[in-house]
Amino acid sequence: MPIALLALTAGAFGIGTTEFVIMGLLMQVSTDLHVSITAAGLLISGYALGVAVGAPVLTIATRKLPRKTVLLALMAIFTLGNLACALAPNYEMLMAARVITSLAHGTFFGVGSVVATGLVAPERRASAIAIMFTGLTAATLLGVPAGAWLGLQLGWRSTFWAVTLIGVLAFVVLAAFVPRMKGEAKPAPLREEIAVLARPQVLLGLAMTVLGFAGVFVVYTYIQPLLTQITGLSESAVSPVLLVFGGGLAVGNILGGKLADRAPMAAVLGTLVALAVVLGAMQFTIGTPFTAVVFVGLLGVASFATVAPMQLRVLEKASGAGQNLASSLNIAAFNLGNALGAWVGGVTIDHGPGLRALGWVAALLTLVGLAIALWSRALDRRTQKTGQLPADGAASSARA
Repeated sequence: MPIALLALTAGAFGIGTTEFVIMGLLMQVSTDLHVSITAAGLLISGYALGVAVGAPVLTIATRKLPRKTVLLALMAIFTLGNLACALAPNYEMLMAARVITSLAHGTFFGVGSVVATGLVAPERRASAIAIMFTGLTAATLLGVPAGAWLGLQLGWRSTFWAVTLIGVLAFVVLAAFVPRMKGEAKPAPLREEIAVLARPQVLLGLAMTVLGFAGVFVVYTYIQPLLTQITGLSESAVSPVLLVFGGGLAVGNILGGKLADRAPMAAVLGTLVALAVVLGAMQFTIGTPFTAVVFVGLLGVASFATVAPMQLRVLEKASGAGQNLASSLNIAAFNLGNALGAWVGGVTIDHGPGLRALGWVAALLTLVGLAIALWSRALDRRTQKTGQLPADGAASSARA
């Protein structure tokens, strides 16, 4: 794997840290800014919705620029947004700063995924995506627990100061090691790029991402109150448990990439089934420290095992014009899932059966994503039986 992939991973680490670190700071933010825990949880939904808006808008706006230039500009937006978070005087300004920060997220991972797949042989595309997304797993394994610990010791603002520094370092690494891609094709007419969204399999891919991944954030958004109020752990014990989650993400990310290299659609189906099972098991495991830690680790494995297969699925179905846009939109779809999950989790806590029910509510959402994936596979098989060449690029994934 070329060193440029490691540079992309560094950028992913910075963005992943700022996205996920707020989960370990909910109670501190809630207390300091005088808002409820569920209101603090909406900082996650606000970030995710910003990604959903920023991904298509910035991808279209930067479509004529060299990809390295785009990546550097996005990292600059990310860094300035985190600086604004550290300086935010109240909840409303913190929410606005989180949204500004999030605008860079979707396009960075979307364009980065395309760059990553262009750096390796075709049979290693899913693994290349997985390596870039290792930055997210490293963020969860190292950045989030460290940020939660720092916030506990020095206040939540110190965490965002630290993430701002990470952004500066990531910018330098990207500038030094990501090559300017020679012979980048001129962008297709905008209408051809947007036309990719009319492909049924692309739309199904985006839908399975939103709903399949939403279940993760029904639970993970409220992992701090779950571990302290139900499992009975102290606030200081949350950071070590998040390390377990991060370790699970690292394993799941690599596993998902390898599975997707072999059979992309089978990997999508298998990882969604595994995720639903793990989420459903929360009801029986969250009550004691040992089983809760095991659950958190398995949740990490199952959640990120879905990422590379679902990202590759959309890239394959969006082959040709519009691949950058579709790739960015699928990152937006992951974050729409994050926002949906955080919102559903908040409703379950405030107006439903409460914290203990989050697991089975999450599992139901993921099962809806699985149903959409089964529908997508059925369309593939129908196309194969009729012997027609699919207009959406599905032929490349017939091996699934």
